[in-house]
Amino acid sequence: MKFFQILDKAVMKLEEWILSFSVILISIMIIGNVIAREIFNSGAFYFAYEVSKFAIVIATFMGIGYAARKGRHISMSAFYDFAPFKVRKVMMIVINFITSVVMFMMAYYTYSFVMFEYDTGAITTSLQLPRYLMSVFLPIGFIVAGIQFLRNTIVNFTAKAKDKVYLGVDAVDYNDTKDKDVKLEDISSV
Repeated sequence: MKFFQILDKAVMKLEEWILSFSVILISIMIIGNVIAREIFNSGAFYFAYEVSKFAIVIATFMGIGYAARKGRHISMSAFYDFAPFKVRKVMMIVINFITSVVMFMMAYYTYSFVMFEYDTGAITTSLQLPRYLMSVFLPIGFIVAGIQFLRNTIVNFTAKAKDKVYLGVDAVDYNDTKDKDVKLEDISSV
């Protein structure tokens, strides 16, 4: 069990690093391209669009699993928020399980897409890199997301979740928090 906890923390740190690096890379490419084009009237960052696109794909698809881990994925929770505890618990289990299955199916289909890209031998226009290199992060992201949603399903069956609903493996449902007092930081954005 200790091995899996260490592996989980290592995967989480890798996800955080990949996401951070991708966002920083996008910023550098876009800002560098604007500075080169507008101030120096240069096309030195001719590859900025491709690198930014590559980084956006990585951040998007690797971010799915990270958002699932943290319970930060987008949800339409109007019915969920007003449901009693037991209904919310069942809904969260069903939603996470079905989402996990969909993520694994998407991993399969995107793997087929990656193999298609690989077989065509297509390359990018600016960097002359094989296009499948950008696509390879799609099935990886869907697999990681599928695993995380499956973990979110399982955690709601554990003893630690007997009186709580978990949105993520470490994220307790906001409806189950005991401290419902409004804090200054909660209203500072209003």
